[in-house]
Amino acid sequence: MPGFLLEVGTEELPASFLSDALVQWQERIPQSLEANSLKGDVQVYGTPRRLAVLITGLPSQQPDREEEIKGPPAQAAFKDGHPTAAAAGFAKKQGVALDALSVRPTDKGEFVFVQKRIPGRPVAEILTELVPQWIWGLEGKRLMRWGNGDARFSRPIRWLVALLDETVLPLELVNGSKTIQSDRISQGHRVLHPEPVTIAQATDYVTALKSAFVTVDPEERVNLIKEQVNAVAENLGGYTVIYPDLLAEVTNLVEYPSAVVGKFEPEFLELPTEVITEVMVTHQRYFPVFKPGSFEQELLPNFITISNADPKKSDIVAVGNERVIRARLADGRFFYEADLTKPLESFLPQLEKVTFQEELGSVRAKVDRIVKIAEQISSQLELAESQSQRIQRAALLCKADLVTQMVYEFPELQGIMGEKYALASDEDAEVAKAIYQHYLPKGAGDVLPETLTGKIVGLADRLDTLVSIFGLGLIPSGSSDPFALRRAANAVVKIVWFDNLPINLDDFLKQISIDFAAKYHKDQALLTTALQEFFLQRIRTLLQEEKQIDYDLVNAVLGENDPEYTERTLKDLLDVRDRALYLQQIRNDSTLDNIYETVNRSTRLAAQGDLDTKQLEPTTVVRQELFQKPSEDALYNALIESVPQTQAAQQTRNYQLLVAALTKIAPAVSNFFDGPDSVLVMDSDPEIKRNRLHLLGLVRNHARVLADFGAIVKNL
Repeated sequence: MPGFLLEVGTEELPASFLSDALVQWQERIPQSLEANSLKGDVQVYGTPRRLAVLITGLPSQQPDREEEIKGPPAQAAFKDGHPTAAAAGFAKKQGVALDALSVRPTDKGEFVFVQKRIPGRPVAEILTELVPQWIWGLEGKRLMRWGNGDARFSRPIRWLVALLDETVLPLELVNGSKTIQSDRISQGHRVLHPEPVTIAQATDYVTALKSAFVTVDPEERVNLIKEQVNAVAENLGGYTVIYPDLLAEVTNLVEYPSAVVGKFEPEFLELPTEVITEVMVTHQRYFPVFKPGSFEQELLPNFITISNADPKKSDIVAVGNERVIRARLADGRFFYEADLTKPLESFLPQLEKVTFQEELGSVRAKVDRIVKIAEQISSQLELAESQSQRIQRAALLCKADLVTQMVYEFPELQGIMGEKYALASDEDAEVAKAIYQHYLPKGAGDVLPETLTGKIVGLADRLDTLVSIFGLGLIPSGSSDPFALRRAANAVVKIVWFDNLPINLDDFLKQISIDFAAKYHKDQALLTTALQEFFLQRIRTLLQEEKQIDYDLVNAVLGENDPEYTERTLKDLLDVRDRALYLQQIRNDSTLDNIYETVNRSTRLAAQGDLDTKQLEPTTVVRQELFQKPSEDALYNALIESVPQTQAAQQTRNYQLLVAALTKIAPAVSNFFDGPDSVLVMDSDPEIKRNRLHLLGLVRNHARVLADFGAIVKNL
């Protein structure tokens, strides 16, 4: 079966584009083939100078297929049983005889149809059409034009290889006056093999390029880099950390990776470890080397870089990189020593010159808001005075390092340097740690703050951002979220859940919204509603994706457009988490099945009554004198017995008590509906009907303490 190779040769591609392009081709090319009734094993390759795809197991042509083609309406195609010009024209167009036409009814009346056999096209012909779509269809940031054409790609395209087995597939990429024609000639490594590479047939591609010092498989380059870096670190008597983002970037910056070791003066190790690793990893794309067994990851005065040059000239490469890192570390030492000449608090006035957001003013103004919100959280949690003071101090200093020289030069060190400078300024150790930890988590999967001070300041910071940005109407839409508000809301919920903080989020959203609306003349009610809906969306996502709760159970605990559940959720984030987890547990162990039918049936009928959904006590809403059957008495008495258990479940969040009560009620409900003493709920007497609906409403209300059973889908 034929194999097909496509290689697009370019100037050096940005690592980010190469990574994205490989993903796009891996997804789109198989879909493109399938849409044309073709199948094959698709393997995508890429280096900084090329994108390639090798497809093996292709058929030589498409399979033939039957296609039903719809023609004109029957009344236009035939008159008095004879074909008209319309029928003749349709038959001629489709290349069939008139007697091949058939008439069939459709939703819009009778139409003429023809069954037509479509012969499969040669695969070469189809690939000739698809390849330009694959190339020009790639998406990316900052695509460029080159030459005098309108073609857009990440970098100029210089050559094109297209082989169907051993035959060149004739293709042209036209860009203004420039035309690139396909061939079997590729290019080797720019330094180690500057000569052209002739590829005899498609399946020789990987081997042919490897002989020219190009490793086209990104996964193979990843493994080579990891092996080399770890081996070099071990030879130095240390170990390294393979940072995933760094590994991905350097993999897409080289065609023939070789690890090069460099060194720097040991006196630079007096700098904080984070400063040195930041310079290495983020700015220079180096792997740092750590001392084995070091408690706080003490560094060795070495680094490892991945070179794309001649391995025999590694010494020259090392010298150049040493010169660069020496200058960067010298800058870092200057900034660090200059910042340490004054206490962290002295940087606060400079925050007035840093804009947080044009309409919201300076970062200093934001700090004042964070301090106020942190104080409100401390008050609601009834924290000790000493703890509250630490929180206030951390809130005041949490952004001070933004205007230090070190963070100005290395923004990624915000918070990290704040902690260092706070300790150097003799601030409380927990205050210093909170300055760093209030930024945590920085993303999905990141660690959460450890200290209570860091948690509270982090919550205050994010709540201020959420209310302020929402207040300006800058609400995230689609994939656009420039202020990372989804991440901020997720962090609020996760911090509360992780540390079981009994925070009333609804109160904070309302109070902060009131303060914002008063200052900026906004509609407080609309702002609060928008924030509530946004948090409900985030809670829903976290329950489903992180807690692995079934979607219908999430709907059941959050309610669907139910203000009572909305308020309850935001007032007690711990309760909604616990209810969701417990519901999933009783579904998994089949306990839910035992109560589902009776509770759900009661819930559906109770919706036709008028009982308040918070009412639990039967004696005040049910009239015993209206009972006509023993089943009514039995259900009434079972409900009375359930009240203490339901109330205890509400107070302790021990929902096992509630489910035990519902399980005990279930037989009485079943008998009420279907037993020998069953009743007609919708009685002709309106008072009896209302009384019976109240009984069912009470069953529903007890269940609602856990969830809205009407939203739960029955297990099959």
